[in-house]
Amino acid sequence: MNKKLLELLNQINEKKVTVTNLVADGKIEEARAAKEELKDLQDQFDLLKDVLDPDGTGVVVPDGNQKPVDPVDHVKEFADAARSGFRNATMTEGAPADGGYTVPEDIQTRVNEYRSAKASLINLVDVETVTTNKGSRTFKKRSQQTGFSKVAEGGKIGAKTTPQFERMSYEIGKYAGYLPVTNELLADTDANITGTLVSWLGDESRVTRNNIILEVAGTKNKTTITGLDDIKKVLNVTLGQAFKPTSRIVTNDDGLQWLDTLKNEKGEYLLQPSPSDPMQMRLCAGATIIPVTVIPNQDLASDTATAGHRKIPFLIGDLKEGIKFFDRNQMSIMTSNIAAIGSLNAFEEDLTIFRAIEREDCKIKDPEAFVYGQLDLEDTTVTGE
Repeated sequence: MNKKLLELLNQINEKKVTVTNLVADGKIEEARAAKEELKDLQDQFDLLKDVLDPDGTGVVVPDGNQKPVDPVDHVKEFADAARSGFRNATMTEGAPADGGYTVPEDIQTRVNEYRSAKASLINLVDVETVTTNKGSRTFKKRSQQTGFSKVAEGGKIGAKTTPQFERMSYEIGKYAGYLPVTNELLADTDANITGTLVSWLGDESRVTRNNIILEVAGTKNKTTITGLDDIKKVLNVTLGQAFKPTSRIVTNDDGLQWLDTLKNEKGEYLLQPSPSDPMQMRLCAGATIIPVTVIPNQDLASDTATAGHRKIPFLIGDLKEGIKFFDRNQMSIMTSNIAAIGSLNAFEEDLTIFRAIEREDCKIKDPEAFVYGQLDLEDTTVTGE
């Protein structure tokens, strides 16, 4: 597809997310304005596509009078920048004057793709990109309204309580790590350099974000689950109709094994694939049909602190309403070939040390939107050991 069409398509997708987030935050007027911008982008895309790709094949025949333009190889640029220690590269906020590099857009996309290939919780929560290091969001408190009182003719009208508000504050924290790379690897092919660095950055970032989200979710009191009826009670009563329609179960491999053994009175398994998407599992128990997302044990571990027992996590509810992740979007890389870290000496060992930093924060958005359940089982019933 033509580069301009791809750029417009990316802008359209980003604007759709913006509109959705604004509506979720109750910013209706801003959402309407963003929707108008979305319409303009869609119109631009449709007009250009009719001209550049009338057959809808995705192949654009260039004008014969145009001069060929050499495509920019971002992988090569990134590798060359790595070899030079990111000197003369784009500076990042807060980076010292002697070096710094913002991961190029194409490389950053590869990092994001690598994240999604692994188990990531970031797609399940509400993510907001922010441009400051601290701030707050205002929410109207949830309260039980009692309605108006009957008033006799000529009687006095009683006062009603006004809406109450509360604020959720965030403060961006810094998360970082370093990667020693041999200078022989730096002298090797572009693919080897970017493969090593992007894989490390992507996976470390994914695990970091998972840990942050799970730490925040873990601040909630744990609800004991002994069987299927407890799960149904969480959905029907604890979460209720405010959140049940958009809820899902998030568990690990141990939880999947337990769910996959549940049967109804006819001997039919209750965990079934979705007809529209066979890769999406659903727990179907009577009137309760709820999607199930499985996170590997290494990313969402069961609690094995008690000998002979395994407490399996069950996050039940709408995590997009329950947890908010503030992304400062400032992943940056710096390098040194003379730094000494502990027993590691880059100069003496002919290494280049890459340091990666990203900044983010995570908060409970609505504690009533999800439940942190735990199913306590003997290890043998889960792992077969």
